[in-house]
Formats: sequence, C-alpha cells, structure tokens
Amino acid sequence: MSAQYEQARGELEGCEPGPAPGVAAAEQRDVPGQGQQREPAGQTPVSGAGQPGSQTPVPGEGKPAAAPGEEKAPLPEAQQAEEQGMGDPSHAAPGGSPRRSGRALAPQASGAALPDKKRGARAPHQRRGHGQRKEESRGARRRRSVTVDSSKAKTSLEALRTSIKELHWKEFPFGRRQPCDIYWHGVSFHDSDTISSGQVNKFPGMIEMVRKITLSRSVRTMQELFPEEYNFYPRSWILPEEYHLFAAEVSMVKEKDPSWKPTFIVKPDGGSQGDGIYLIKDPVDIRLMGSIQSRPSVVQEYISKPLLIDKLKFDIRLYVLLKSLEPLEIYIAKDGLSRFCTEPYQEPNHKNLHHVFMHLTNYSLNIHSGNFVHSDNAHTGSKRTFSSILFRLSSKGVDVKKVWSDIISLVIKTVIALIPELKVYYQSDIPPGKPGPTCFQILGFDILLMKNLKPVLLEVNANPSMRIEHEQELSPGVFESVPSLVDEEVKIAVIRDTLRLVDPLKRRNHHNHSFTSENTAETKKDLKQVGSPEKSEPDIVINPDCSLPSLCLKQVFPKYAKQFNYLRVVERVASLFIRFLGIKGMMKLGPTGFRMFIRNCRLSNSNFSMASVDILYIDITRRWSSMGLDHRESGMCLQAFVEAFLYLAQRRFKTFPVHKQVEALIDMCECSLETLDEKRQPCTRGMADRRTALVGCQSEGQHTAPPTHVPLLNRPSTANKLADYRPPRS
Repeated sequence: MSAQYEQARGELEGCEPGPAPGVAAAEQRDVPGQGQQREPAGQTPVSGAGQPGSQTPVPGEGKPAAAPGEEKAPLPEAQQAEEQGMGDPSHAAPGGSPRRSGRALAPQASGAALPDKKRGARAPHQRRGHGQRKEESRGARRRRSVTVDSSKAKTSLEALRTSIKELHWKEFPFGRRQPCDIYWHGVSFHDSDTISSGQVNKFPGMIEMVRKITLSRSVRTMQELFPEEYNFYPRSWILPEEYHLFAAEVSMVKEKDPSWKPTFIVKPDGGSQGDGIYLIKDPVDIRLMGSIQSRPSVVQEYISKPLLIDKLKFDIRLYVLLKSLEPLEIYIAKDGLSRFCTEPYQEPNHKNLHHVFMHLTNYSLNIHSGNFVHSDNAHTGSKRTFSSILFRLSSKGVDVKKVWSDIISLVIKTVIALIPELKVYYQSDIPPGKPGPTCFQILGFDILLMKNLKPVLLEVNANPSMRIEHEQELSPGVFESVPSLVDEEVKIAVIRDTLRLVDPLKRRNHHNHSFTSENTAETKKDLKQVGSPEKSEPDIVINPDCSLPSLCLKQVFPKYAKQFNYLRVVERVASLFIRFLGIKGMMKLGPTGFRMFIRNCRLSNSNFSMASVDILYIDITRRWSSMGLDHRESGMCLQAFVEAFLYLAQRRFKTFPVHKQVEALIDMCECSLETLDEKRQPCTRGMADRRTALVGCQSEGQHTAPPTHVPLLNRPSTANKLADYRPPRS
C-alpha cells in the first residue's frame, strides 16, 4: 500500500466529535492529529519477556462501565492522540484484509527465575523454567471455548462462522440442549424459543424502534427539544395522518418563495431494500400513486445536492455496536461501505424522477443495473470501503477528521433518541429479576454526505446485511455465488470484534486474565508503570486471541458522555414512565398509573385538578390509539406520555425554553419521588419488624388484631373539562 494512503489513514486519528452546544469549552478535549499504534481494546499489555501486568478492576454496578481498553486516569496528549484513532490501516486500507495481522507474540514465562534449593543446579532450574513456559501455553490453549449458537444466523452465517474460527471458539450450527454463551439471531429477539441465559445479538423491540415512522417520531421529539443538535435528519411527515399538514406547509412555503421547487421522497414504513420508494414534486402526486391509505409511509425532503464521486451519488453504510443499554455503551466501526448509484446524477426533474439507478443508492436495486461493477478491490466498483472515499477526499484537501467528528455526533444523538422507548421494550421482555439474556446489537446506519460534507441520516437498519458474497451471472439465467472482497474486509472484522467485546469468559475472568501486546516497545514502557515482576499477580492465563489485529470498533460512548449527556432528557422521562407502569412486562400506562404519577410527583393543584388529569389522559391516549400503532394493550404509550409531560412542563414553567421546561419538571418529579422513598424506608423497616414480632407471637400462641385498612380516596368526577389543553396539530 502506498505511503500516501497510509498518510491519509493517519489523518483519521483524533476524529473526536466537535463541541456540542451548551457544553463548556473546558469539557472538550483537543486531540492531536496522530498518535501511536493502539493496543487491542480490552487487553492489558505484557512485556516482551512475557511478564504479566497488573489486573484491571471490574466496573461497578450502576456506573457507566469503562469500555475495554479505556484508561481510568487522564492521559498525556500523546496517549490521547493514540486513543482517538479511527483509521487503523490494518483494518481499512484498500485491498488489505482486516483478518490478517503480523505474527503473534508467543506467551512466555516470567523473566525472573524461581529460586532453587540447590544453588548449583542451574541447568535443571533453567529446564524447569522452560517447562513452566510450555505449561502456560498449554493452559492458554486449554481455555474453555466460548460456545455460539448459530442456528438462527441466516444470511450472516458465513461471516459469523469465519469469525468464530478466527477466535477459536465453538460453533453449534444446529443449536444444542445445554445453554450456549452467545446466541446469534438473524432477524429479531423473538425468532426462537425463550432464552433464559447467555447473550443474544438482538434487543427486544429494536426492529419496531428503527422503522421509518417510529424513528421519525423519536427524532422529531428531540428536534422539538434541541432543534440545532438534531438538524441532521430531513424534515419528515407521517402518512396518511399528516398528509393535510404536509400539503398545507408546502403550499405556504411556495407562496412565500415561488422559486422554491422542492423534491420529496416517499418511503413505506415497513419497506426494505428500496421497496416502494419513489420521488414526487408535489403532495398531489402521493394521491395519484394511490398508496396513501393502504401503506403507511414517511415523506421527507429529498437531498438534491449530494456529494458526488465520479459523478455518481453514493451513501455510507456504517456499522454501530450497541453493546449495552445500562450503562449505555456505543461503538462505531472504523470502516464501512460506500454504495454507489449506477447512473450519473442529475438534480431531480419531472423527466428523471423515476430513474432509480440515479437517485437511489440501495445495493439491492443497483445490482440489477447493467452498469453495476463488482469490486475487485477496496477503491473501485459500485461498492467500496468508506476509507477509500476518505482517502480521495483527503487528497483533495478535505478535513476528514471533521467529517468523522460530525458522523460520530450524528450516531450518538440518534442512539440517544432511540434509547427511551427501547428501554420500555427491554423491561417488557426482560423485567428486573426475571431470568433472561443480556443483549447487544449491530446496527446499520445509512448516511448521506451533502455537497458541503454535512452528514445526513437516511435511516437505521436493525438487521444490516452481513453477506460476504454476491451472485454473479455466468450465463443467461445461471448464477454463482462469488466472494466479495470488500464485504469480507469490513463485515468479518465487525462481527469478529463484536464477539471479542462481548466475550463472556473475558468478562467472567476479568481478574485472572492478561493479554499479550502486539507492540513490544510499548509493552515495556507500560510495564514500568504497573510495577516490577515480583509484584505482579501469579495466576495468569494468556488470552489466545493475541494473534488477532487491534479492534476495528471504536468506543464513542461513554467516552464522549460529557458532550452528550445533556441530551438524555427523554430518557429520564422514560424512567418515570417505567416506574409507574405498575405490572412488570407492561408497555402502556393505565389511568391509575397516570394518576399515581401526578399525585406522587405533586403536579396537581387548585388550577389543575385530578379531574383535569383524567381528561388529559383520555384525550392524549385516544388520539395516539387512533393512529393504529399498537393495539396489543390499551393505555398510554411512552410517546403519548412524553407529549403529556411536555404539556405539563410548558404549563408550569412558561418562561423557560422548551428543553429547560422539561428539565425543570423532571428535577421536580425526581425530588418529590426521592422524598417519598425516604419516607417509605422507615415504614418498610417497621413493617418488617412487625412481621417478625407477629411470627414470634403466633409461635407462642398469642393473637394480634389485624391492622385497620385505610380506604382509598374517592375518584373525583371527570365532568370538568380541561379547557386549557390543546393537542398539537397532527
């Protein structure tokens, strides 16, 4: 690989997200452009002589767990630059394989020889040290293999199987009766029988959360609270319920600016692989298509000025690992895929609106074009690596660090928008205290770069394609599966390193493992910091994945939590919602739970009676139920609760900005609930003492009178109407 390319990859070092609005400048870290080669994440360095370093502590419960490889103490600038790397040439260089690395350092015994009883017997002593080294190597090889159930892997099976082989783990392609450590599903959390242990690569509810309508609603809520931070998502309307609003707003803007000639793209809610997507110039065209009532959709402003490469429009598929919800852990792959259209781009007009090979970047569509070129390396063809695009941009003087920084911000903000409702789904399927697996998931983010290099979110895929081969037509009607080098380079690295991050044995034996370094010079330097050989732990097991390259997944959260935690407002509202659901496993709030929320948080007063509370609940719940989103349960869904919460916040704190109103009401609710919990604690202890005394009295033949029951307050009449409540336009 050329030195120019390596230099361009080096420019990706230090692509930290830019300062977020509302965050003090002192909290932003200025990261140098380049750093040293980073150790594989989650590995503790070992010296060239095989001396183990000190152990790392297990993250505490309830706190954001430090990701593998993340330092606890502030780092010098040189090490900070090393830590920010997003462009490891071993993973992203065009044509280079992410699965091949240099020779692994062999595990060796400690350099300090054990004292022998007879000082003169040096040769036997040396032979005994050599035997110890062999024994440690055998111990590493005898490390119990992680078991993976791949019976539901479907299209990702080949990439998963290759990853398992590289990790020397054990695959069960048909499942097994005994529990496995990891279950790899191809579709959803519910595509097999109930799993009571281990880890599964899907979150419950993720498919529903990233559907086009649900994603638009979630991002729209954040746009209402933080309009500047969430301007990376095109303005959207939900059909059919918002068709009239869509037509009225377009007509109003055209009246003010007659030169405005917009284009809109209509995407069916449940569509995939480009199915049912079409472009329009006027809202009337939706009616002409005849699908507005039969197929719920999202209509968005079309990005008419995208960045072009070789006169072709393209998008970016980035792979994002959501490793944990509590604490929130997000990783982004250092490389992705760039999918190209197969017809030179022209701005939309009435003549080319139906040219899907010009406007739609979906691989599943363009592969049927006669101009589609299967890639034989990373920087040519209709599917290329994202790093090859950054290389071309860098050669033209583009600041690729800024591009990466904006993309990282987009990903973190999008996940923050999805987390609140995802937590509701999670507690519904795996309530606290119920046996169940822990979850992680690889998401596919489809991102478009505008001509000014601003990234725009197109959609999020819960089941991104992990196929590493494509069909090639040998003769008319005769097809053959051919390996795709570009897909292999990116996707196998993503799956393999996802497995490395969720390795249950590494987590279980966190105190007993040390990992071999790939860089002997850096290892010796780190060894001086951890102490002398005599002070290290004696029971060390060398990790067998020491021969693998460094991780292709970069942690971005909680690493950049200080910059984005202020956006997690709706997540706090969701915590209140979950608290008052009452029955474990429920996803909708009943009228009793809503009244209890109002009462315990002390939100009712003389101007807002409990009768008004009931009418507020009925009005919002009825309108959201009429949208036909989910009829499995009756009650108030989270999005309806958020709407009610915003109304209550605006009513109580009228002079604040919208997000400050919500934050103030959250603080008020949390303070009231904390006070209530403190009052209940002595009562709980007293009840426990009374139960103990009651058991003692009954054992001695004594009897006590039952406690008197305090009747519930009578439910106020709902005759009074909520005169000041006006639901938002829909």
